[in-house]
Amino acid sequence: MSVWQWMDRYAPSIPEENCLSLGEGQTPCIRSRSIGAEFGIRNLFFKLETVNPSGSYKDRFAALAVSHMLANGQHTCLATSSGNTGAALAAYCAAAKIRCRIAVVESAPSAKLQQMLAYGAEIQRVREFGTDASVTGCVFEQLEAKSRQPGFALQISAFRYSPLGMQGVESIAFELQGQVPSQTGSVFCPAGGGGLTLAVARGFAKASGLASVHCVQPEGNDTIAGALREGSDEARSVRCSTKVSGLQVANVIDGNEVIAACRESGGTGHTVSDQEIFDAQKLLARAEGIFSEPAGAVALAGALKAARRGELDLDLPVVCLVTGSGFKDSSSIDAMNADAECPVVNADAMFAED
Repeated sequence: MSVWQWMDRYAPSIPEENCLSLGEGQTPCIRSRSIGAEFGIRNLFFKLETVNPSGSYKDRFAALAVSHMLANGQHTCLATSSGNTGAALAAYCAAAKIRCRIAVVESAPSAKLQQMLAYGAEIQRVREFGTDASVTGCVFEQLEAKSRQPGFALQISAFRYSPLGMQGVESIAFELQGQVPSQTGSVFCPAGGGGLTLAVARGFAKASGLASVHCVQPEGNDTIAGALREGSDEARSVRCSTKVSGLQVANVIDGNEVIAACRESGGTGHTVSDQEIFDAQKLLARAEGIFSEPAGAVALAGALKAARRGELDLDLPVVCLVTGSGFKDSSSIDAMNADAECPVVNADAMFAED
């Protein structure tokens, strides 16, 4: 089921002439060929959001957010991003002929910045945005104020700020119900502000699906997962120290709602180190042929930790969301390939040692 079919069934409609699509959604969900067997997870699946038009699941959000802007006659999109939201909004705004202005975290990867610029977005990197809670809060407040101008809209990929756009992300849950055999036992979601995790949990609830939704965060941005695991009802602001692009959100945004939704589904929180994330990224590439950015490997890192702890029901499927392409973060690929060589040789000397 596409994002737009999901909307027709479960959400307020948008006039057909304002429905903007670049082919988002209906992404494949493939069974693990290697990692599952190696770690004792018999039914491990990967939902490949990397194949969306701009390379991440954020296209589901952007399709709905920009379509609502078209329906409302709005001409300027204000947004925040650590990379993928900005790239997705920039792409859809370009198609809609809407001006796109984005405040970006200071450490956003160059590849994501270049992608936004290629679509014609106006971007500014803001010092300490994403890592310092007070600076991040100030950015949100300023953009909220600016967005009150006629014809402007604030688009942040979180239910707190853009609930209409986030309904598009809920479609992931419905697709999984048709792709994974039997019941969907556990779904592992990477989280920065928590919007994706909340969308998946709400999607299953709307479609009467059965899944335990798990929230996985880097240890250096543990705003939600630790509190969820410890039994708390409240997320917490942090000083963000993770180097994983895309998950640097120091503030509580959708965190409290994520805790409630995951707990109701039977899921819990998992924190993983940056090194575990980078190891999972490399494992996806070399064991499964899946090219992911580090944030896209966070779910797998969490699932592997849960398996080592004996926390998974191995008779039920385990789904890991692979949320963004490896092309999004070239520096992480450089680090992954630090031990590899690409020599220049003469034609008659190719693989001579064979």
